[in-house]
Amino acid sequence: MNMKIYILAIAAFVVGTVELIIGGILDIVAEDLHVSISTAGWLITLFSVVFALSAPVLQAMTANVERKELLLWTLAVFFVGNAISSLSPSYWILMLGRMLSASSGSLIIVLSITIASSIAQEEFRARAIGTIFMGVSGSLVLGVPIGLVIGNAFGWRAPFIFISVLTLASMVAIYAFLPKIPPRPTIPLRQQLATLKKPKIISAQFTSVFMLTGHLTLYAYFTPFLKTALNVSSVWVSFIYFVFGLSAVCGGGIGGWVADKWGSTRSILSIIAAFAAVMFLIPAVTSSLYLFLIVMVLWSMLSWAITPAQQNYLIESAPESYEIQQGLNTSALHLGIALGSAVGGMVITHASVLSTPWVGGIFVLISFMCAVFSISRPSAVQPQPTITV
Repeated sequence: MNMKIYILAIAAFVVGTVELIIGGILDIVAEDLHVSISTAGWLITLFSVVFALSAPVLQAMTANVERKELLLWTLAVFFVGNAISSLSPSYWILMLGRMLSASSGSLIIVLSITIASSIAQEEFRARAIGTIFMGVSGSLVLGVPIGLVIGNAFGWRAPFIFISVLTLASMVAIYAFLPKIPPRPTIPLRQQLATLKKPKIISAQFTSVFMLTGHLTLYAYFTPFLKTALNVSSVWVSFIYFVFGLSAVCGGGIGGWVADKWGSTRSILSIIAAFAAVMFLIPAVTSSLYLFLIVMVLWSMLSWAITPAQQNYLIESAPESYEIQQGLNTSALHLGIALGSAVGGMVITHASVLSTPWVGGIFVLISFMCAVFSISRPSAVQPQPTITV
């Protein structure tokens, strides 16, 4: 596979780390800036909202810009956002830095995906997309631990300085090794968004929304679930998160390989069905820590394995607007994260944290139905192979 794709994956890793890194140091930030933990939590919430809304808009606004130049300028804005965060004298300045990082970061992820899919050979396209998301999922392994270690040792501003340095390194690598990539013919934003009127496309996007909703219903509250269901110590919680992150990285790569071998539609249906089964299985294995770890590894791998197949499916289903579809899919993923967190909170409030896996599993089943509906719709561009479900 083209080695330049790994450079793009590093940029994606940096963005993913920024999104996650503040979670481990939220209490330090709140204390230093004299705000409550819940107020500081908006630094995470607003990041996801801005990230979700920015991708399609910025992608349309920059459609005529050469891709390498655009990526470098966007990384420069991302650097400024993190520099502002590291120097913030107040909560609101930090919020401004986070919003700048979120908006530029959303475009970096979309550009990394679209550039990777354009420079990869067709038979390795899904694997290339999977590699980009391995960069994002890799931040699951290192993002929060890096924030905790550096933040506790040198203060909460230090992680943002660290990210700024990584951003500069990514810019140098992209400038040196990535070729110039011309933009594709421009499609007006209204016309691009009109593609969502097609049942095949909108149901595909909802597949991602509900898949992530189901996942985050449990994952957003994974720590209290572990402590309640398994009665594990904080040391074990950290270890479990580390294993989860490693499994997620592997899942992204395996998902790309499976999509290349099986095709997008077969992979999507198989992965979502297996993911739902695993989520319903989780409550049944909490009596044994080791059995739970096995099931959790499968859950983590499947949660990221779907993305390469889903992105490739959107390229196949809407080749005339695949860049905007990939951008909208990034937004769909973040909307699913927000919705899943909200649903999980409601479940905990009105029932128990122990109910989050099976409630999440219900949303995954809804995702499966959306996928079946989308795959069974005829393509307006070219006929799709018939899939028996």
